Formats: sequence, structure tokens, C-alpha cells
Amino acid sequence: MKIDLSGLTALVTGSTEGIGHAAALGLARAGARVVVNGRKPDGVERALSSLRDAAPGAAFEGAAADVSTAAGCDALVAAVPHADILVNNTGIYEQVPFFDIPDADWDRFFQTNVMSGIRLSRHYLRGMLDRNWGRIVFLSSESGINIPAEMLHYGFTKSAVLAVSRGLAKLAAGTGVTVNAVLPGPTMSRGVEGMLKGSAAEAGISLEEAGKRFVRAKRSTSIIGRVASPEEVANMIVYACSREASATTGAALRVEGGIVEAIT
Repeated sequence: MKIDLSGLTALVTGSTEGIGHAAALGLARAGARVVVNGRKPDGVERALSSLRDAAPGAAFEGAAADVSTAAGCDALVAAVPHADILVNNTGIYEQVPFFDIPDADWDRFFQTNVMSGIRLSRHYLRGMLDRNWGRIVFLSSESGINIPAEMLHYGFTKSAVLAVSRGLAKLAAGTGVTVNAVLPGPTMSRGVEGMLKGSAAEAGISLEEAGKRFVRAKRSTSIIGRVASPEEVANMIVYACSREASATTGAALRVEGGIVEAIT
């Protein structure tokens, strides 16, 4: 199967690093014109430079906006009024005991992880329905199913994302528009690298080995027994955005290495 996204515009939020960056690269290599988004202009420019080096000749442009706020989403929509593909990737996480999470942090996580995708989908989905073609992908997580006690506010938002993506898929029923959620497990993003560096240095082991130990300790049901790479998650995102994925909608597409104890 050769995925060809030529002639299509893809917007990937939070794409200056990690899974979003890998997804932007994968979509561009498939021929899409990719809009790279991040909160700060300098971060967007660094990402654009990296992506252009990795995919010479591919079409990239940048749009700096903080999509965790309504004003930031409005600014992004004004800068990028049209998209055939929307990847709602922006998200934050942290490990905090439940009793130490204040109301403000619950709201901050909800605005960033959930409302960003809702606001942008509300705009871009209208155009997709008018054209009878489009792809929306939400980044959920295995933590949206296996709610982690140490990140309850994060898991809650990722469950909400599953509900929103399923509902939007139903809204687009009978059209050429699909809406799906992709569920990564532990992935070697910059945040996870930062979390693992201390234990790796203390034990005198590589980041890869520290990742395996983390998975064994915290996600013991993992079948692959390791942390995934951003590229492995991006491969699923690119597929979900493709023309070939026309019968895949309303789905929770798992790229979590078998952590979730279910066969469906």
C-alpha cells in the first residue's frame, strides 16, 4: 500500500517535537502540505528547520498559537482557515497524587487536552463536510482506558478525547469524513526521556534499558515490553489520515504495545 496525500493540507497541533513532529514528517513524506504548530514562534522555526532537513522538497509551513486557549485556537484558525486533515495532538501530562491536584490543574488539563481538539474540530469539520472528505485524528492514550492513579487528571482527559472522537465520527456518518482516536502507550518523547534520564544515570544504564524497566514496573501488561518510538505512533496516524483508511472511523486505534488487556 502506497499512501499518497498529494494536494491535501494537514494541520498537526503540538508538532514541534515528539509524536506530533514525527506525524508531521510522515504526512509530508506522503505528499501532504503540513502546517506545523507550537506555542512559540522560535520553537516552530526550529521544528520547521529540522523537518525540512529530514524531508527535502516537502511542503511545510508554521503557525505559532497556544491552542490550550480559545484565543489561541481562534488565532490558529485565522492563520490556517482550511485543512483537509486535522491531527489534534497537543497534550500535557504529569505525575501528581490525586490529593495534590488543585482545581486549576484539572481545568488546565481539560482545556489543553480536550477543548483544543473540540474547538479546532468545530471549525475544520464544517469545511470537510461541505467538501465530503476529510480526516480528523485525536491523540488519546492507553491511559484513557487504564486510568493511572498517579495521573488521574491526565487519564480523565484522554477518556474524554475517546468520547469526543467517537461522537464526531457519528456526526459525520455517511460522508467521506472520518474521525478516529489513536492510543499510544509510553513513547520516547522529550518528556519521557526527561523522566527516564535520572533513573538511567543512577543505574548506569541506557535510556532504552531504563524505558524497559519503567514499562515492566508501571505497565506490566505490555506485550512489546518497551517504550515505543514517536515514529511507530506516527505510522498509525498517517494511515488514519490516508484515503486508504476510508472504512476506518469512530475507532480507538491502539499503538500501546498490548498494554490494554483486551482483544478488541
